[in-house]
Parts: sequence; C-alpha cells; structure tokens
Amino acid sequence: MPDLLWDEFRDFFDPDLMGSLPDIVVPGASVEDWQALFDLIQARGWQWQYSEGGTALPLPLAADVLARLADSETAELRVWPVPGVLAIFRIMSPDDIDFDVDLRELQGQEGVDVLCGFLAEIGRELGKPLIMTSEGGSRLHPVLGFDPVLDRVVALADPAFG
Repeated sequence: MPDLLWDEFRDFFDPDLMGSLPDIVVPGASVEDWQALFDLIQARGWQWQYSEGGTALPLPLAADVLARLADSETAELRVWPVPGVLAIFRIMSPDDIDFDVDLRELQGQEGVDVLCGFLAEIGRELGKPLIMTSEGGSRLHPVLGFDPVLDRVVALADPAFG
C-alpha cells in the first residue's frame, strides 16, 4: 500500500497551489548527516552532479563543502533518484538539509510513490524527519513529511487545504 494516494493528496502535488518547487528540509541536521546523504546517493547509484558556482566538480566530503567560506560560490548537488525526477540540494548550512523537487515531474500515483520513496530513503538513512512546505512556505505549515517513528511519509496538513 502506498504511503499517500494521488486521489486523496493531489493538491499537495499541484504546482499552482504549492508552487512548482516546494521546499523540503531535514531540520536539525549535522555535517555527519550531510555526509550520510552523500554516501546514500552514491550507494544507491542515483545519478548526481555536484557543482560550485555552476562548475561541475567531483563530490567532495561534506565537511569540506560546509567548511567553505560564507562568501564562496554556491554549492549545489543535483540528484536524479529516477530518470526524469530531479532533486536540487543547496549546501549552505550544516544545520539543515534543504532541497527542492519539481512537482511537474511528480504527477499521478507514480510521482507520489517516487517522492515518498525518495523521502523515506533519506529519512531512514538519517533517522530523522523530513518536512515539505509550499514553495517559500513556512516550516510552521508543512503539508507532508517522513516520520521516522512511523517509518513512512504522512500528511501533516488537511489534504483539502487548497
């Protein structure tokens, strides 16, 4: 049984309601969590591209990325957990793992399942919750997330919010 059903939660995947790039975060992260994420990406064989200031580079250690000066070029890690679905991690702080997904790539039950599976993989590896808000939305108003206690993605808002 899927974590979420498209027919019930389609509003959470509507780019017009949520913005096309909703925000996903692992709050309370650490350098070790970032490294565990890097290791997970490579262990799963997901396609990825790391860049600093738009220049593609080999994936460094998380500690090296996060130790960079605040005024250095933006570090970005693009990950394709499945072909045609992109997650963009912007590496700016050890305290939060922030990334975006494009809802236009996550339509229908297959898209819901891909997102739930991706969030669950990350949450299980880190042993931490993940939350998704609308694009630019407040963390105080998440719509869904991975709950490590329940070991699944759950709704955190009423699916009829829209």
